[in-house]
Amino acid sequence: MSDIERNKEIARNFFVAMSNGDIPAIIGAYDDDVKIHTMGNTLISGVVNKTRAKEFAGQVLGAFPQGIRFVIHELTAEGDRVAIEAESFATHVSGKPYNNKYHFFMRLRDGLIIEFKEYMDTEMVTDVLCGGQRRS
Repeated sequence: MSDIERNKEIARNFFVAMSNGDIPAIIGAYDDDVKIHTMGNTLISGVVNKTRAKEFAGQVLGAFPQGIRFVIHELTAEGDRVAIEAESFATHVSGKPYNNKYHFFMRLRDGLIIEFKEYMDTEMVTDVLCGGQRRS
Protein backbone atom coordinates (compact mmCIF):
# COMPACT_ATOMS: atom_id res chain seq x y z
CA MET A 1 0.00 0.00 0.00
CA SER A 2 1.37 3.44 -0.93
CA ASP A 3 1.79 6.19 1.67
CA ILE A 4 -1.08 8.10 0.06
CA GLU A 5 -3.42 5.10 0.23
CA ARG A 6 -2.34 4.48 3.84
CA ASN A 7 -3.10 8.11 4.71
CA LYS A 8 -6.55 7.80 3.13
CA GLU A 9 -7.16 4.65 5.17
CA ILE A 10 -6.12 6.48 8.37
CA ALA A 11 -8.64 9.22 7.53
CA ARG A 12 -11.41 6.69 6.85
CA ASN A 13 -10.68 4.88 10.12
CA PHE A 14 -10.71 8.18 12.02
CA PHE A 15 -14.21 8.97 10.75
CA VAL A 16 -15.41 5.47 11.57
CA ALA A 17 -14.15 6.05 15.13
CA MET A 18 -15.99 9.38 15.28
CA SER A 19 -19.18 7.77 13.98
CA ASN A 20 -18.83 5.03 16.60
CA GLY A 21 -18.14 7.51 19.41
CA ASP A 22 -14.88 5.65 20.05
CA ILE A 23 -13.00 8.32 22.01
CA PRO A 24 -9.91 6.14 22.72
CA ALA A 25 -9.53 5.47 18.96
CA ILE A 26 -10.05 9.16 18.13
CA ILE A 27 -7.46 10.32 20.66
CA GLY A 28 -5.15 7.46 19.70
CA ALA A 29 -5.10 8.74 16.12
CA TYR A 30 -3.52 12.01 17.27
CA ASP A 31 0.20 12.64 17.63
CA ASP A 32 1.17 14.01 21.05
CA ASP A 33 1.92 17.38 19.41
CA VAL A 34 -1.34 17.61 17.42
CA LYS A 35 -3.02 20.95 16.84
CA ILE A 36 -6.77 20.70 16.27
CA HIS A 37 -8.39 23.77 14.71
CA THR A 38 -12.14 24.35 14.78
CA MET A 39 -12.80 27.27 12.47
CA GLY A 40 -15.11 30.18 12.96
CA ASN A 41 -16.06 32.36 15.90
CA THR A 42 -18.40 29.95 17.69
CA LEU A 43 -18.21 29.00 21.34
CA ILE A 44 -16.37 25.81 20.32
CA SER A 45 -14.00 27.46 17.81
CA GLY A 46 -10.29 27.63 18.45
CA VAL A 47 -7.17 25.49 18.62
CA VAL A 48 -6.72 22.68 21.11
CA ASN A 49 -4.00 20.16 21.89
CA LYS A 50 -4.34 16.41 22.53
CA THR A 51 -5.05 16.83 26.25
CA ARG A 52 -7.87 19.28 25.67
CA ALA A 53 -9.15 17.15 22.78
CA LYS A 54 -9.79 14.27 25.21
CA GLU A 55 -12.18 16.47 27.22
CA PHE A 56 -13.65 18.16 24.16
CA ALA A 57 -14.42 14.92 22.30
CA GLY A 58 -16.51 13.59 25.17
CA GLN A 59 -18.44 16.84 25.46
CA VAL A 60 -19.23 17.09 21.75
CA LEU A 61 -20.06 13.41 21.27
CA GLY A 62 -22.11 13.45 24.49
CA ALA A 63 -24.36 16.10 22.93
CA PHE A 64 -25.68 13.40 20.59
CA PRO A 65 -27.17 10.61 22.75
CA GLN A 66 -28.01 8.49 19.68
CA GLY A 67 -24.58 9.12 18.17
CA ILE A 68 -23.40 11.15 15.24
CA ARG A 69 -22.77 9.53 11.89
CA PHE A 70 -20.23 10.91 9.45
CA VAL A 71 -20.34 10.16 5.74
CA ILE A 72 -17.27 10.89 3.63
CA HIS A 73 -18.25 12.22 0.20
CA GLU A 74 -14.78 12.95 -1.20
CA LEU A 75 -11.28 12.06 -0.06
CA THR A 76 -8.14 13.47 -1.65
CA ALA A 77 -4.57 12.87 -0.51
CA GLU A 78 -1.17 14.14 -1.52
CA GLY A 79 2.04 13.65 0.40
CA ASP A 80 1.30 13.94 4.13
CA ARG A 81 -2.03 15.75 3.62
CA VAL A 82 -5.58 14.47 3.33
CA ALA A 83 -8.62 16.58 2.42
CA ILE A 84 -12.02 15.23 3.38
CA GLU A 85 -15.47 16.45 2.33
CA ALA A 86 -18.01 14.99 4.74
CA GLU A 87 -21.46 15.33 6.19
CA SER A 88 -22.84 14.52 9.64
CA PHE A 89 -26.23 13.16 10.62
CA ALA A 90 -27.44 13.27 14.22
CA THR A 91 -30.04 14.47 16.69
CA HIS A 92 -28.83 16.85 19.39
CA VAL A 93 -29.87 16.42 23.05
CA SER A 94 -32.21 19.37 22.46
CA GLY A 95 -34.09 17.28 19.89
CA LYS A 96 -32.87 19.46 17.01
CA PRO A 97 -31.55 17.67 13.94
CA TYR A 98 -27.86 18.23 13.24
CA ASN A 99 -26.88 17.71 9.61
CA ASN A 100 -23.71 19.67 8.97
CA LYS A 101 -21.43 19.73 5.96
CA TYR A 102 -17.66 19.89 6.40
CA HIS A 103 -14.29 20.20 4.84
CA PHE A 104 -11.58 18.64 6.99
CA PHE A 105 -7.84 18.96 6.49
CA MET A 106 -5.58 16.36 8.05
CA ARG A 107 -1.77 16.31 8.09
CA LEU A 108 -0.03 13.11 9.13
CA ARG A 109 3.38 12.05 10.40
CA ASP A 110 4.36 8.45 11.08
CA GLY A 111 0.73 7.34 10.78
CA LEU A 112 -0.62 9.88 13.31
CA ILE A 113 -2.54 13.12 12.86
CA ILE A 114 -0.34 16.13 13.63
CA GLU A 115 -2.75 18.77 12.34
CA PHE A 116 -6.53 18.66 11.97
CA LYS A 117 -8.67 21.51 10.68
CA GLU A 118 -12.46 21.52 10.65
CA TYR A 119 -14.42 23.89 8.41
CA MET A 120 -18.22 23.70 8.70
CA ASP A 121 -21.48 25.63 8.74
CA THR A 122 -20.77 27.74 11.83
CA GLU A 123 -24.35 29.05 11.97
CA MET A 124 -25.57 25.49 12.49
CA VAL A 125 -22.95 25.00 15.22
CA THR A 126 -24.16 28.17 16.95
CA ASP A 127 -27.85 27.34 16.58
CA VAL A 128 -27.70 23.67 17.60
CA LEU A 129 -24.51 22.91 19.54
CA CYS A 130 -24.26 26.27 21.28
CA GLY A 131 -28.00 26.83 21.82
CA GLY A 132 -27.89 30.12 19.90
CA GLN A 133 -25.22 31.61 22.15
CA ARG A 134 -22.48 33.65 20.54
CA ARG A 135 -19.14 34.97 21.68
CA SER A 136 -19.43 38.44 23.09
